[in-house]
Amino acid sequence: MTSETTRFVRVAALEDVPSGRAQVFEVSAKRIAVCHSDAGVYAIDDRCTHDNGPLGEGELNDGEIECPRHGARFDIKTGKALCFPAVGAVKTYPVEIRDGDIWLGLPTSD
Repeated sequence: MTSETTRFVRVAALEDVPSGRAQVFEVSAKRIAVCHSDAGVYAIDDRCTHDNGPLGEGELNDGEIECPRHGARFDIKTGKALCFPAVGAVKTYPVEIRDGDIWLGLPTSD
């Protein structure tokens, strides 16, 4: 995505999402899981591609999040499904940290 097609919105203070955890926010009528890992802060849809399970309620470990329903795991950086039962990737969103706040990039068409 280029800057012409993305708008950034503030979703939370960085301190609101503890390291090693995911927190779900509703942004532009979408539920998005903000994942704070040792490698950084990433954002993905809060929806498992297997059965729409709530990814933000899953375990976050080593850059992966596990769906609490059936154990599908996803890479929080790329959204790629890492194991069955999910085969499709989840949508990811660009994240910027500005002055201690988390800003999420959304397509301007949203």
